[in-house]
Amino acid sequence: MLLASRLSRIYKSSCQPRTRPGGYVMLKLYGFAVSNYYNMVKLALLEKDLPFEEVPFYAGQSPEALAISPRGKVPVLGVEQGFINETSVILEYLESQPGPALLPSDPFARAQVLALAKEIELYIELPARACYGEAFFGMTVPEAIKEKSRNELVQGFASLARHGKFAPYVAGSSLSVADLYFLYSVSLACVVGQKLFGVDYLAEIPAAKALMARLEQMPNVQRVAADKDAAMPQFLAMIASKK
Repeated sequence: MLLASRLSRIYKSSCQPRTRPGGYVMLKLYGFAVSNYYNMVKLALLEKDLPFEEVPFYAGQSPEALAISPRGKVPVLGVEQGFINETSVILEYLESQPGPALLPSDPFARAQVLALAKEIELYIELPARACYGEAFFGMTVPEAIKEKSRNELVQGFASLARHGKFAPYVAGSSLSVADLYFLYSVSLACVVGQKLFGVDYLAEIPAAKALMARLEQMPNVQRVAADKDAAMPQFLAMIASKK
């Protein structure tokens, strides 16, 4: 299925993207509210106070879907010139728009934020994702895959403890792209750890646990969470129909 049945949602703001003759161009965010990567981009848009339209999009491998997303994945950002795919690329593109910066202007500091985001994605999110089927959807994941994920997650969280500053944010004193990856990837990995391995991955990183609690209290984070909760029943029904 390409587009969900519910109508798109528009978030208005006093802060507009770059204009052209006739007015500003509304950004369009394609995806679905249960996707953690979609929610990273959604939170960035909200924190930057950019107006955007949510376009429900489950992607897939149909020609229609692949015309929007070359690999058939979400999220995708629609802009005046066309479509931008891949979360990290979208987040970097958004730094060209008005609003609070989520990446430092200093090249070295910027590289540190991007490195932290990439480490969370590669060494925490991806190993945890291999176990999502069992942790969240009642499926069975082979023991060999779970054991591989278990080992990789231990190393991934050790890397986060070494590299993260948590002062109080992941990369330092201000909210950044690294915090988006932390919020929407580490939280899921912690559920995997608790449900499948009986481990609290943040137990030995108290500053990270404190940051997670801090982020969850942000108004825009709560807004995104409420939208996710509202969309979950439809998403679970879709997953069940494919079993």
